[in-house]
Amino acid sequence: MAPGEAPRNTYAALSPAPMTQASTAMSTIKDYILSHHLRPGDPLPTESRLCADLGVSRSSVREAVRTLLALDIVEVRHGHGMFVGQVSMRPMVESLVFRGLLTPGDDYASLRDVVEVRTTLDIALADQVVEAWKDRPDPVLDGYIEDMEELAGEGKTFSEQDRAFHARILEPLPNHLWAHLIDAFWAVHTLTVPLMDAPAAEDIIITAKAHREMLEAARKGDAEAYRAATRKHYAPLVSALSA
Repeated sequence: MAPGEAPRNTYAALSPAPMTQASTAMSTIKDYILSHHLRPGDPLPTESRLCADLGVSRSSVREAVRTLLALDIVEVRHGHGMFVGQVSMRPMVESLVFRGLLTPGDDYASLRDVVEVRTTLDIALADQVVEAWKDRPDPVLDGYIEDMEELAGEGKTFSEQDRAFHARILEPLPNHLWAHLIDAFWAVHTLTVPLMDAPAAEDIIITAKAHREMLEAARKGDAEAYRAATRKHYAPLVSALSA
């Protein structure tokens, strides 16, 4: 952006509220990232440069940066400057977890909502998953399954392998937002599940077997079997949350 150039304010039209100096600065920083095709980790102009280019006060720029930090759009590395953030779904995860903790009277309400969304997404993606994995070998996925079954046989949970399995099976899909969404809801699940009692040993075994059935169905190109295995995967958790 050249000095004195008017900001495009692409984001201004998205907000019905009057634009303050800070919100104008925030919109223009986002426009700068987009117009310069910056990627996570790329450097941003200094605070002084932003003040000069935008014609706003240092306090307005700092307020804008604080908001963008909270949204993971901007990252500040002390002694090095500002950079494009990871633009992750961490803020959404934190918001959903906190919302769940604020829910009065029913500790499981928010977790039931999360499980319902995760199940719906996994089932909706069945056709794409089986298309991607039909007749496709993958020792990594096989290893996750073996680890889950071994841990289940010992009466142990396997959240790390479970999360890795779902991330891996969605990896070939062309729309990577699906994987990010499911991972975000998985993170909410992981943070709220301590509210529950420990799962029963038989439920752990059912869940482990369901993962193998999901993978086998995907490799056979059987979307209906994949959906059935997905429902089986979530059934013990849904039952526990409804008790």
